[in-house]
Amino acid sequence: MTAPQKQQSQQGTASHTAPIRAGLVGSGFASKFHYEALRRVYDARVTVSGVYSPTGERRDAFAAERGIRSFDSLEALIDASDVLHINTPPATHEAVTVAALKAGKSCIIEKPFTGYFGDGSESFDGRSFSREAGLAAAMDSVRRMLEAEAASSGTIYYAENWVYAPAIQKEREVIEKTGAQVLWLHGEESHSGSHSKYYGIWSHSGGGSIMGKGVHPLTAALYLKAVEGRARNGVPIRPVAVSARTHAVTTAGWFRDEGHLRTSYTDIEDFGGMHVVFEDGTFADIFACELALGGVHNWLGVYANNHRATCRINPNNSFETYNPREENFRDIYTVEKIDTKQGWTFTSPDEDWFTGYQHEMNAFYRSVAEGTPPESDSRLAADTTAVVYAAYVSAADKGREAAVPRAEVG
Repeated sequence: MTAPQKQQSQQGTASHTAPIRAGLVGSGFASKFHYEALRRVYDARVTVSGVYSPTGERRDAFAAERGIRSFDSLEALIDASDVLHINTPPATHEAVTVAALKAGKSCIIEKPFTGYFGDGSESFDGRSFSREAGLAAAMDSVRRMLEAEAASSGTIYYAENWVYAPAIQKEREVIEKTGAQVLWLHGEESHSGSHSKYYGIWSHSGGGSIMGKGVHPLTAALYLKAVEGRARNGVPIRPVAVSARTHAVTTAGWFRDEGHLRTSYTDIEDFGGMHVVFEDGTFADIFACELALGGVHNWLGVYANNHRATCRINPNNSFETYNPREENFRDIYTVEKIDTKQGWTFTSPDEDWFTGYQHEMNAFYRSVAEGTPPESDSRLAADTTAVVYAAYVSAADKGREAAVPRAEVG
């Protein structure tokens, strides 16, 4: 089925008169914020058909708290939904997505898209496997997902919230309206750890900081270069090479632990840097780490031939608070992963708004309802995955440049 035919088919099945049925696969952290974002969709009528996860007790509790149905099988949820939210561990993304696409359903896939999660053995160690084999396996997974999409009436929507963050979308407008040439992009996502207890185990997460954190600014950079190319001649500008270095700091013998940073990683890096080269000769530098105290540090700088911009995802200074006593703010959410609420804080008045979650979900369901392609699509997801695993190849060779492969279908 061609893209125009697919969009026309989707438009016929997702009319404005009938609510679009959203099914949540997974009952953890990601499904919680997906559910909240769905409540803010205003460009389409959406109803949550229910939730499925293999952990019955947690699934039932998730459903009961939100007044939605708890499904005891993935197949039943797929049958009862028009769009599936793939919020499961990344190692399961491919299998769940392919099953939904085969049923003709669209998929909103939480980052990371897919990857390499080991050989299935208990002895697998993320520090010692062949990075070339990991890249090949990750790209095979990408191709299978793209092939399933091409054969389906459904569409893949890649849930990269940075693409839809207001700052990134404003920069998109600047690039499109001014004809800017983006020369250098410089971005970072840094935290003091992860919400997930499984983050830090390669077989669960598919990598470390580059995979878990770096994909955010990386995808935003790839997106803006694609925007530039489409605005100029209708063809996205894509990545062709990457050089990278990674480090495991908090698990090193020389690290002095003061108790502020998470140190429970097993076989991943907690720092990574990537230098990405695009096919037009321009480039991006992307950093990611688990070493940042004082809250999340997420931003992307754009250096163009006619302007310069800084997209601050987090923190933002639209609302600052000073609190002389920690207990005063005991019941007040300030900002993600802040170490203390005492003193001055960049308290976010609506963190999900700044980070793009509600805009992302509204845009996806508008695309479903109107039959239009998403800004964050499977090609962007494929390019992000390709850069990440090519970066691991480079890092294993102490930063030697590695080619970024492409997964094309049809």
